[in-house]
Amino acid sequence: MLVLYLAATHQILLDKTPQNLDSKKDNFANPLLRGFEVIDDAKSHLESSCPNTVSCADILAFAARDSVAIVGQFTYAVPGGRRDSLVSHAVNVSDNVPFPTSDIRFLKQRFEKQGLSLRDMVALSGAHSIGVAPCNAFSERLYFFDDWVNKTDPSLDPKFAAFLKTKCPLDSRLSEITADLDNVTPNQLDVQFYENLKRKMGVLSSDQALETDPLTAATVRRYRRNRTVWMRDFSKSMVKMGKLQVLTRTQGEIRRNCHFKN
Repeated sequence: MLVLYLAATHQILLDKTPQNLDSKKDNFANPLLRGFEVIDDAKSHLESSCPNTVSCADILAFAARDSVAIVGQFTYAVPGGRRDSLVSHAVNVSDNVPFPTSDIRFLKQRFEKQGLSLRDMVALSGAHSIGVAPCNAFSERLYFFDDWVNKTDPSLDPKFAAFLKTKCPLDSRLSEITADLDNVTPNQLDVQFYENLKRKMGVLSSDQALETDPLTAATVRRYRRNRTVWMRDFSKSMVKMGKLQVLTRTQGEIRRNCHFKN
């Protein structure tokens, strides 16, 4: 559930420094975060035209909105006015971002801790219609031993499990190889993610659990049937999440360089 990172956009961009040795960016939970150069480029242009005006946190929120417009063909209004944090601590990632093996009740607790509802959680999970996961995030579903026999998680479709094994062979470095979270339309933000769950093709066990847990199953079915409803809820949840832990007025600062404090 790495979407929770967006709740702290003013912190995730900071690099490690002698004064800040445990940046969120360096936490073990985010090895696939990338694309920071896009934010840097936008910040450079804005500082040239409007110095000390647009924060890195706002740039990241606007970039998320524009990404949705490109790969999802819909958009939502993003309030501005955020300021950037002066600190970034890796321990905050471990405390707030669940593991891919987390069950629904644990995920519910984590989202509610951030002020997000169960429906927000299911709607935002649709972001897994794009992106990738490292093989070691789900390898235990492909390779576990019972009575010395290698077995596969029964909640995975057998043919899909066999396909994932070709992407993530047991003798490989599973932390360095990735697989698409949606193998049908990996470059489109759509409701295929929820359709995949029906077919037992959820890559992460925490995603597949959305289909079967009574707390979330009805919402998954609703989104699968009606993309318009999902787009509406996803947009509301993104805006809601973007308002969490926001710094304004004299709090924090507007960084000149997104990687470092002024």
